[in-house]
Amino acid sequence: MQRIEIKAEAFFELLKLKDTSMWEIFSQMINGEEKEIIFLDNEDKILFNYVLPSNPEKLEEDRKEFSKQFADKLDHLN
Repeated sequence: MQRIEIKAEAFFELLKLKDTSMWEIFSQMINGEEKEIIFLDNEDKILFNYVLPSNPEKLEEDRKEFSKQFADKLDHLN
């Protein structure tokens, strides 16, 4: 499995500048094999990781699950 390290702060800033979503970027990275995407802070400490699936259907499932969990967490904050 290929391992890709991404500086989280710079990545999310770039997404804002380009007005795109991380899911769109992830979909462009799919090539038939799984990849481990590791998000790092500015001190190269691991913040979180995500295993990019090998197909767009699984990516869409992941996106829906992420959105649901994110919405649930926001509901608990209010």
